[in-house]
Amino acid sequence: MKSRHNLMMGGPKQMIRHFLKFAWLPLLLVLAGTGCKDEVKVGAGNKTAVATNPNLNPTGTYALVTVDGNKVPCTVQHEGHTMTISGGSFSIEADGACASKMFLASRDAAIEVKATYTREGSKLTMKWQGAGTTLGTVEGDTFVMNNEGMVFAYRK
Repeated sequence: MKSRHNLMMGGPKQMIRHFLKFAWLPLLLVLAGTGCKDEVKVGAGNKTAVATNPNLNPTGTYALVTVDGNKVPCTVQHEGHTMTISGGSFSIEADGACASKMFLASRDAAIEVKATYTREGSKLTMKWQGAGTTLGTVEGDTFVMNNEGMVFAYRK
């Protein structure tokens, strides 16, 4: 015989399914907002050698085209969780601000995370608000970043 609570609330299984339905949200925010903390060092000592291109203008809005080499929309797995990415964008502003938006097939709204960046030539180092640091590269009309082992490629 079911208890009154189970009749009113749909039972413990439904409560667990409801909880799991939203459990991916913190993972996605971590995936989108944090990044690799390793720095790429070239040469001797602690100096980083980066070729500079004074004509490079990375500012603009880039559309997400691939995730780990898979054309968007695509289904990806990260740390045991599966999600379908239906689209996304990355904006780079001249004032040192940038933002990443990601659209999931199961959501009506985009998930947006913001950062500030510094630039050395074609290399951008993004410091996410409330999270870690990610490295990216701009070449021509393409922006690529490796975020926690996942490679996101964007095109203007």
